[in-house]
Amino acid sequence: MQKILVSRCLLGQAVRYDAGSHGPFALLQQWQAEGRIVALCPEVAGGLPVPRAPAEIPGGQGERVLDGQVPVVTDSGEDVTAAFLAGAAEAQRLVQLHDIRIAVLKARSPSCGNLHNYDGSFSGRKVAGMGVTAAALQRLGVQLFNEEQLAQAQRCLQQLEGSERG
Repeated sequence: MQKILVSRCLLGQAVRYDAGSHGPFALLQQWQAEGRIVALCPEVAGGLPVPRAPAEIPGGQGERVLDGQVPVVTDSGEDVTAAFLAGAAEAQRLVQLHDIRIAVLKARSPSCGNLHNYDGSFSGRKVAGMGVTAAALQRLGVQLFNEEQLAQAQRCLQQLEGSERG
């Protein structure tokens, strides 16, 4: 059975920066009941508290954080890059441990965003780009989805499991 890495906030766990959560999502609840889900909040796993200051990546590109080119900073200017990198490393460890090939991550998060991110100005402006953890997982070949792409994630899972049987 394929395991799926899922952002803890999408499972209704209050781990967001503002101590909020998202969901519930019926498909994620189904996968959880099937024992497929490996849950992770990279920011909490990296050592950040709940609640915590909002953080963004200048330019919105998690790949550049992984490459040491830009930091992750809070709205007060605190550099929280080390925690974001530690969380990404934990996600990579879990992916390798459980042979995970699919992740459903929180959209527009500086850790988990897979398509868009905030630009680092704390103005609400979005740019194309991935969060730090999403970029790290993409480098491992994990297929990334967000909570707005659950139907695509389901199709991907079915294809992976169909190819394993055939």
